Amino acid sequence: MGVRVTNGRALLAAVMGLGVAVSAQAGEYPDIGPLPALKVDAAKAELGKRLFFDKRLSGDAGIACSTCHVPENGFGSKEALSPGYPGNGNFRNAQSVINTAYKKVWLHDGRIGTDLNDVTREMITEDYIMNMDMRIMQERLKQDPVYVEMFKAAGKNEPSNGGARSIIPEYLKSLTSRNAPFDSGKMSASAKSGMALFKGKAGCIQCHNGPLLSDQKPHNTGVPENFDVFLDPMNHQAFIAFAMFQGIPNYMNLKRDPGYLNITLDPKDMGKFITPSLRELKYTAPYMHNGTIKMLAEVVEFYNQGGGKDSNKSPLLKPLQLSKAEKKDLVAFLEALSGDQLTSDQYVWKGEYPAEYPAIDNWTQVRN
Repeated sequence: MGVRVTNGRALLAAVMGLGVAVSAQAGEYPDIGPLPALKVDAAKAELGKRLFFDKRLSGDAGIACSTCHVPENGFGSKEALSPGYPGNGNFRNAQSVINTAYKKVWLHDGRIGTDLNDVTREMITEDYIMNMDMRIMQERLKQDPVYVEMFKAAGKNEPSNGGARSIIPEYLKSLTSRNAPFDSGKMSASAKSGMALFKGKAGCIQCHNGPLLSDQKPHNTGVPENFDVFLDPMNHQAFIAFAMFQGIPNYMNLKRDPGYLNITLDPKDMGKFITPSLRELKYTAPYMHNGTIKMLAEVVEFYNQGGGKDSNKSPLLKPLQLSKAEKKDLVAFLEALSGDQLTSDQYVWKGEYPAEYPAIDNWTQVRN
């Protein structure tokens, strides 16, 4: 084949017909073992849960964080393109926030790499997402006696926008995978075969490694564009608002999602996106940054074909030549990365919220 084999594992892979390019995968990348436990402050998480499901955190009190991050959909968007602020659409699929507390970089393009406090602030204040002036949000929270008591219980003097930004991430820490067969060691024989393919012949571990099964780095896999972004004026205006604010060149004529180019403004980064976590995949369809693939089996077939077509596509992607049985086993392994659905009262706020704000007499003199 004209390839010089330099180590025993590569020789074994070549003999088995797996190809040298994906030979020593498992030993070269961080282990895909279980997630470490997180300490969660119960009072703060309970307050964060109420905030996460409260529509009053958006400008017109029309949507909540949970509008896009739906519990029954693995805390991701059930639509290909997430709902936007009323009067807008959106141009990407909202990622699951399960296990997001473990990340070091957030959002499909990786534009936030500081902490979840900053992610929370952007999601609440961005005009095409929740469009909230945090000074108004603070006053809304202070007018709710339930929040006044919950903030005290959480060690905060009174409701504040800074307090809310720090409290919501504490709730997100509670949203971690529970009882996934992969973590419990109760995988089926098919899933175990799929894991061997994942680490070997299929080469998935090259990008999907570590406990999150993500290297948290940008790659171009040739995912096709979702042209609903550009053909639907509601979605397109959200795209324009984002691109204009981010300083993306020629955004009015752009007909593709720039991805990581948003960070570097380097043309070679066009179409790169941060490797998503593979945990809880069973619940989070549709897939990819723009929701263009509906089923997990279709995702596997997409990579079996070597990804899509793109001049910037990663050289890591090659046709895999997986058999029908191998593709089935790989899907079984990916499904084994999903655990219990987090839809109980422990994770979802099911209480009532005030329907309106009653007028306050002499409001300038009133203090909580």
